[in-house]
Amino acid sequence: MREELKESFTELVAAELTRLRRFAYGICGEWQRADDVVQAALERLYVAWPRVHDAHDPGAYARTVVARQAIDETRRPWRRWERTRDSVPERAARPDAADAVAGAADRLDLAQALRGLSAKQRAIVVLRFVEDRPVGEVAQILRIAPGTVKRQSHDALTRLRQTLTSNDDAGPGESASGRHAEGVE
Repeated sequence: MREELKESFTELVAAELTRLRRFAYGICGEWQRADDVVQAALERLYVAWPRVHDAHDPGAYARTVVARQAIDETRRPWRRWERTRDSVPERAARPDAADAVAGAADRLDLAQALRGLSAKQRAIVVLRFVEDRPVGEVAQILRIAPGTVKRQSHDALTRLRQTLTSNDDAGPGESASGRHAEGVE
């Protein structure tokens, strides 16, 4: 690769890396997987860089590659066997941290509910509601029709509402099935 292309690629990575990691985390729900996805996406982008470096918005192209890589990762057979568990600390570090623990529990519930969505739905939710992107831009990034973005958004939000409402009904530390969540007593 020519030196000026390497330099422009390095500049793009420096400018977009934090945003790409947050975006991948929103889809994957785990920092380690997000880092793996971003690394693989940047490898693909590096190979394609000579023909895409003059694109209108290389950052948007990079987000598209990350989104597609994250979706592809969920299709890998070894990912189907890997399950992670979040655990809530047994006690707060400080007595005045009760609000922080309650907020953490809410974030854990949301993260768990997001993991219940398909990778494509997670990507749509992150792009639309975390990154606050319009439907047309989400459709362009994911290479799907705007109607599909709207429908998948609706389905994802409906599922999130059902999951989070059933978790609220179960009470703190219990799953919707009535059993105690792992690590919470």
